[in-house]
Amino acid sequence: MNGTAKNQVILTHIQKIIGRRMLESKRTKPCFYIEARADVTDLMAVRPKLRKQLGVKITTNAFYIYTLALAVDKYPLMVGSLEADTIKIADSVNVGFAVNASHGLLVPVLKNADKKNLADIARQEQILTEKARSNELSLDDVQGETIALSNLGAYNIDSFIGIVPPPACAILAFGNVIPAVVARNGKAVSRKILTLNLAVDGRIVSHTYAAKFLSLIKQMLQNPSQ
Repeated sequence: MNGTAKNQVILTHIQKIIGRRMLESKRTKPCFYIEARADVTDLMAVRPKLRKQLGVKITTNAFYIYTLALAVDKYPLMVGSLEADTIKIADSVNVGFAVNASHGLLVPVLKNADKKNLADIARQEQILTEKARSNELSLDDVQGETIALSNLGAYNIDSFIGIVPPPACAILAFGNVIPAVVARNGKAVSRKILTLNLAVDGRIVSHTYAAKFLSLIKQMLQNPSQ
């Protein structure tokens, strides 16, 4: 956001577009919400190894985007949209992810995530994040998402619910990775736990379908070797 006075903030053109889309979503999408917790201890441990192996920084967002793309392959309705009396399945998994920049919240879109490996996604996510923070995103960079994610873990937020952006039918919100003591084989052990909140347009996806989708994401995050 660009401030011209202490009591005045001027919205950018892209922020106006995002605002209109969020308002449209809340008015038109009858969403339901489900939550799960994943043990991501192994995932957090493997990140430094992958960084050396792949030669690129692997952020948590890169992992989340990659996991979303893999899960959508099994549950394609998660990138569905209504067209009259039919549900159209998107041709590609284009993941919109929220980036907090000095000039406001922006949502660049990483396109064709289902056709990229983890290293490619990590590189593209870094490029789009830098463009968002330097206010260099084009209109094409913020359009075309078929599913979305939002990650507030860096701000010590445990969990939250996102707004599904049109034309997507779902958004997955990630909170902070929290140390927790859990029982394993009769013993108390320290693990790293992540809360996942999935918001879904109920006209397109049923509760059970969404639950299976979220369970698969949880399983993959808990088993990064997969």
